[in-house]
Amino acid sequence: MVEIVNLRTVKKQRARAERRAQGDEKAAKSGRTKAERDLARARTEKAARDLDAHLRDDG
Repeated sequence: MVEIVNLRTVKKQRARAERRAQGDEKAAKSGRTKAERDLARARTEKAARDLDAHLRDDG
C-alpha cells in the first residue's frame, strides 16, 4: 500500500526546513555562541563593579 500524503503539508515542511538551514548557516557565519555571550556579559558586569568600587565617597 502507498501512504497517502498531503502535498501542502509536505511543501510547508520542506520550506520550513530550508529556512531553518539558511538561518543556521547565517548564525554560524556571524553569530556568537551562548557561552561567548554569557562571558561577555560577565566581563562587562565585572568591569562596572570594579569601576564602582573605585569611586570616592565624598559624602
